[in-house]
Amino acid sequence: MEKRLVLVGDSKSFMVSSIAKELTDSGFDIIQASSNVDELNAIQNRPSVFLVYIDDFSEMDDLFVYLKDSTLEGDISLSIIGSQNDIDRVKALMPNTPLAASFLRPINVKEMSIAMEKVILAEDERLQNKKILVVDDDGTMLRTIKSWLEGHYQVFMVNSGMAAIKFLAKNNVDLILLDYEMPVTTGPQVLEMLRSEPDTADIPVMFLTNKSDKTSVLTAVDLKPEKYLLKTMKPMEVLKSINEYFEKEKGKGY
Repeated sequence: MEKRLVLVGDSKSFMVSSIAKELTDSGFDIIQASSNVDELNAIQNRPSVFLVYIDDFSEMDDLFVYLKDSTLEGDISLSIIGSQNDIDRVKALMPNTPLAASFLRPINVKEMSIAMEKVILAEDERLQNKKILVVDDDGTMLRTIKSWLEGHYQVFMVNSGMAAIKFLAKNNVDLILLDYEMPVTTGPQVLEMLRSEPDTADIPVMFLTNKSDKTSVLTAVDLKPEKYLLKTMKPMEVLKSINEYFEKEKGKGY
């Protein structure tokens, strides 16, 4: 297990320097960065574990918008260090995405180091899970589906068909959960586009939708998705269907 993480904070801060030293002495590979989003995006081979030291929340607005989007998409594991008010504000900003860890200032850096080892272990286990991309124009539904699946799978989310195409141009997934009725590009249109490209033609796709009328179902089934699931199903039934699919594929040597 590689103990790599991004430490976000003012490198001139005594506390940030002390945290970096303790983590390094404990065998962590630390990448230090400021709260500048462009700087974070420029990091090569960036680890998915982020530890953010909050000194002045008001100066980190852009950072937390970026981190909110990244955690929702399933890209990163986020831990923070700050005051109770800072921690409460982050939780309010990300109500559907639990923090991996939170530490109150002033902190015991040795205890924090031990806790971050557990965070990295949990993230390492998460990254071994199958990757599922959820495509739905309803943000609330995206977060709901993610809550059904996280802990079992790596879940990535996009809110349109074209966003899914762009995401898949740079990322590999094991399964796509696709809404049927979306503006601009519908689910069936997205699936047709995926099937027409060699790099995405073989990605398994399941519809997860409210559309249960005969015409919609037949239109989707003609495109040969793996399954056609309804959002009215109980969460455990959706999870069971996905689990059964992967078990079946495993039996084929998937």
